[in-house]
Amino acid sequence: METDITHAETLTPRERVRLALNHEEADRIPIDLGGFQTGIHRVAYEDLIRYLGLEETTQILDPVQQLAVPSEQVLQRLHADIRYVSADAPLAFDGQIKIRTRNGRTWFDLRDEWGVVWSMPADQMLYMDISHHPLAQATLQDLERYPWPDGSDPSRFQAVRARALRLREETQYAVSSTICGVTYETCWYMRGLEQWYEDMIYNPAFCEALIDHTAQYWVDWLTGFLGAVGDLLDIIMIGDDLAGQHGPLFSPAFYRRVVRPRHQRVIDTIKAHTKAKIWYHSCGNVSEYIPDLIEMGVDILNPVQISARGMDPKELKAKYGRNLVFWGGGIDAQHVLPFASPAEVREEVRKNIRVFMPGGGYVFNNVHNIQAGIRPENIIAMYDAAYEFGFYR
Repeated sequence: METDITHAETLTPRERVRLALNHEEADRIPIDLGGFQTGIHRVAYEDLIRYLGLEETTQILDPVQQLAVPSEQVLQRLHADIRYVSADAPLAFDGQIKIRTRNGRTWFDLRDEWGVVWSMPADQMLYMDISHHPLAQATLQDLERYPWPDGSDPSRFQAVRARALRLREETQYAVSSTICGVTYETCWYMRGLEQWYEDMIYNPAFCEALIDHTAQYWVDWLTGFLGAVGDLLDIIMIGDDLAGQHGPLFSPAFYRRVVRPRHQRVIDTIKAHTKAKIWYHSCGNVSEYIPDLIEMGVDILNPVQISARGMDPKELKAKYGRNLVFWGGGIDAQHVLPFASPAEVREEVRKNIRVFMPGGGYVFNNVHNIQAGIRPENIIAMYDAAYEFGFYR
């Protein structure tokens, strides 16, 4: 199935993205699919390729979120302008998924570099959830003895430059990192969310010690990664979820006293090693923290959850459109994309991009990943509408 939409593109994808990121109008708005926060669930992807009449073997980008790697054919069909490059796990790390039986059910278990175990039951196969928090019972003294992963391990970066060079020299796409810099969330992955919330009130010294370790890991990782490819990237993606549907997930005072200084270390490290634009991901009503992100040097906000309180597209564009690029926010992903007709999807996309696109500073994407169960007709309607209505002239 091919789109019959015809427009005269006058720029390469890379030129288009760069203009958008510099708050200039290009020939059309850039379009994105394929990242860890801008991707597509395996089930939705398999439905999509069947709908398009393609024969492919689905590859997994992220086993935790069960994201697929979109093929080049699909990316071109959906007019995607960005391609992604990632580092590798260190050679000494065993990241193989283990199949185990518990309570009569078969489980797929993945232990990450931090010692966190992610598990998915074979009778569900939608996502992995945390089944083991390695620091759940830890004391402050235990942190000094913990086997922390080495962010500077050079085996992570041995092959990444060749991949980035191929994208830079053999394609015309913008080049982005995959997600990194997950400084705050990693803490509660290791500690457990409930215990971490108690720590923020009763044991803040533990929180500061733990987040110092995660921040140092990302400083070391980013130094190595950007040392290898910092000159080849257009975008570097970082993020921590700071907000929920209605507002901050925890005290803004705690954020500004404890989390923000560690975020600043990560951002300063990025700025010391690359001119790439800094993309920050947080779901929810993040309006409380947008001024903080701008002050720290963030250039791009994702996913722009327009269905959350305080995230109205018109208000965001009017208030922050000169300071931030909005990457996402293309459709209400909670109520419209899953349940509306293709015609309604098309109209919702048209409405939103007409708000975000004036003056540049916008990259189209769904709000976060396309989830399992989203009809392929709606996916096609979403991307075709972004392409059709996204031309400036």
